[in-house]
Amino acid sequence: MSLEVKIKKRLGAFLLDAEFETGGGVTGLLGESGCGKSMTLKCIAGVERPDEGRIVLDGEVLFDSARGIDVPPQKRGVGYLFQSGALFPNMTVERNILCGLRGERDAAVRRRLYGEAVRMMRLEGLEKKKPRELSGGQAQRAALARIWVSRPRVLLLDEPFSALDAHLSEQIQVELSELLRGFGRDALLVTHSRDEAYRLCGHIAVMHGGRVIAAKETRALFDDPGSVAAARITGCKNIAPARRIGAHEVEVPDWGVRLMCAKETGEGLCAVGVRAHDFAPGEAANRRRVVFAGAVEEPFAWIVRFRFEGQDEASPALWWRLPKGAGRGVFPDELGVAAEDVLLLYGEGCG
Repeated sequence: MSLEVKIKKRLGAFLLDAEFETGGGVTGLLGESGCGKSMTLKCIAGVERPDEGRIVLDGEVLFDSARGIDVPPQKRGVGYLFQSGALFPNMTVERNILCGLRGERDAAVRRRLYGEAVRMMRLEGLEKKKPRELSGGQAQRAALARIWVSRPRVLLLDEPFSALDAHLSEQIQVELSELLRGFGRDALLVTHSRDEAYRLCGHIAVMHGGRVIAAKETRALFDDPGSVAAARITGCKNIAPARRIGAHEVEVPDWGVRLMCAKETGEGLCAVGVRAHDFAPGEAANRRRVVFAGAVEEPFAWIVRFRFEGQDEASPALWWRLPKGAGRGVFPDELGVAAEDVLLLYGEGCG
């Protein structure tokens, strides 16, 4: 799949100004609630009309305000899985799936595609049940089956796990990941969860305030988010203003330290970030004496709060996350962080 999006749409005081491209597989639109993710998806599907711009799928122009092109939703070749209400409540699973085949007139093809969808989505025995009789995972698979039989060119998934509890959400994410591999379709996934995006997406576009502020391969994004806003959205807990004092050295006044960094510092540097799991008592680089400031227990880890020795007590404590048992209850005198784990942050979110 090749999807090009460059659109603008004003909603009161909010301006959606989204621009990004995808190149196949599962691409995530990651951002906080209200940043424009779902509206972007609706514009791609044709449910909403941008004020201006252009949307191109596999070389076909779906929308172009300058040329007066606006392909109807049913002719765009997209499968849109809504946040909720994906299935018709008064229809059985069978009838729901067959709704996706209304445009297919060949009865033999209809039977073949229906049977393939039921087997692929592991819905055998559920065909005569109605949505209220299904589990969350079964309903999700039935909705995907209805989309699959319509043979869309791309799947649009809008917060597909938002209505599920944490345990069920994680189970269905694993199932969905496996299904997408055998689905033969590329997908665009809208989510506010960095964990969902990391598990399911090969590439991620980060949205903030109506704009895409970063778009990278998933691991590359988490390794180098590039801006304060993108670092926060991807889960970095330790972010502080910083200034460049050398090609590979920065000063962080709030922490009272200077840090060496692997990447070369650039003009416009405004902050640094360190992910909570990247601090280590055995790391020699950027090693400093630290003072314990408290701890919070999680089911499988500890969040230890600390300050560097000499750091102003009025400044926020830093976070260090470590698996239970790793520290054996003894807080170290010193912690270090590898130079390649010091995130250099610019642009969006500075100031």
